[in-house]
Amino acid sequence: MDISVYRPGELSAADRTAWTAMQSKAHLLGSPELANPFLSPEFALAVGRYRRGVRIAVAREAGEPAAYFPYQRTATGVGRAIGLGISDAQGVVHRPGFAWDARELLRACGLALWEFDHLVEGQRAFEAGACGSFPSPVVDVDQGYEAYLTQLRAQSPKFTRTTLAKERKLGRDAGEVTYVHDERDPAALRTLMNWKSAQYRRTGRSDRFAHDWITRLVQHLFHTRSESFAGILSVLYAGGKPIAAHFGLRTERVLACWFPAYDPAFSKYSPGLVLHLRMAEAAAADGIAYLDLGRGQKEYKDSLKTRELRVSEGWVTRRHPVAVGHRVRRAPVRALRNVVVSRPELFEPADKLLKRAGKIRSSRS
Repeated sequence: MDISVYRPGELSAADRTAWTAMQSKAHLLGSPELANPFLSPEFALAVGRYRRGVRIAVAREAGEPAAYFPYQRTATGVGRAIGLGISDAQGVVHRPGFAWDARELLRACGLALWEFDHLVEGQRAFEAGACGSFPSPVVDVDQGYEAYLTQLRAQSPKFTRTTLAKERKLGRDAGEVTYVHDERDPAALRTLMNWKSAQYRRTGRSDRFAHDWITRLVQHLFHTRSESFAGILSVLYAGGKPIAAHFGLRTERVLACWFPAYDPAFSKYSPGLVLHLRMAEAAAADGIAYLDLGRGQKEYKDSLKTRELRVSEGWVTRRHPVAVGHRVRRAPVRALRNVVVSRPELFEPADKLLKRAGKIRSSRS
């Protein structure tokens, strides 16, 4: 196995084409998780425009590309998954039957360790370093929207009935409800980001759009379009006014849900849920196999999902003092967060405290 490492701008058109081909054939070859947009060359190259240290390792066998491994690294050799913190799928995109040694790959990349928090299934060489596994709910629409809606009515009859009734009431109270699956107006994207920033502050969470590089990355991906990849902005309107929106990424078969938000003035109509049902309908008509709702415990995800994938977090390390020091600093924080999130008796008080702090912060703003 020959491993070469490239900066984003150095990756050839032939390699980008081969990488995309591996993703588009993944569902036929037993690895559908590799088709996720966060594992695409477009996402890696976009992150490389706004973050330092982005590299792409290409493994070749008999001169032919066998695998692509995007990552970020520091000058000291600390490696992180590409876009760690905002990426919902991480790992090596590879052809069927390809196996790799984790330490050999890290050595070739000049890494003391590689940290991940959304490692997809099937990454056997990395799974030994996982310290936790978590559900990532999905909505299957490969059999069509009506089949999904039938399943939803069977598994969550009250939820389905209530959500559809709220959509009808929204139309009566606020005007005709319309939906645009692929909105191209940049102003609508700015509205979504403003809603999302306000939501982060209101709930005491860190505002991702306060980071300029994330804002610019999302704007860049909004304008990125090809047959195999696109940034998709979906907007729900009532009486011609936007009331809910979502920005995500799609490949040929997967729509990765990323940034949903809505106007709180319409919260009694559950516009976010109505939006997700409309997204599922449009995605099914567009040939999407499933919507990946992403890791995280949310009531709306449990209501909408048809099944769950699994993603893992952890570290793959070499015997190196940098790796030891990084794990000593990061492991306790990660472990404490996971304990709080997984235990309702701890999570609920912590969530209330964050929201209380968010209200104080919002009122001061």
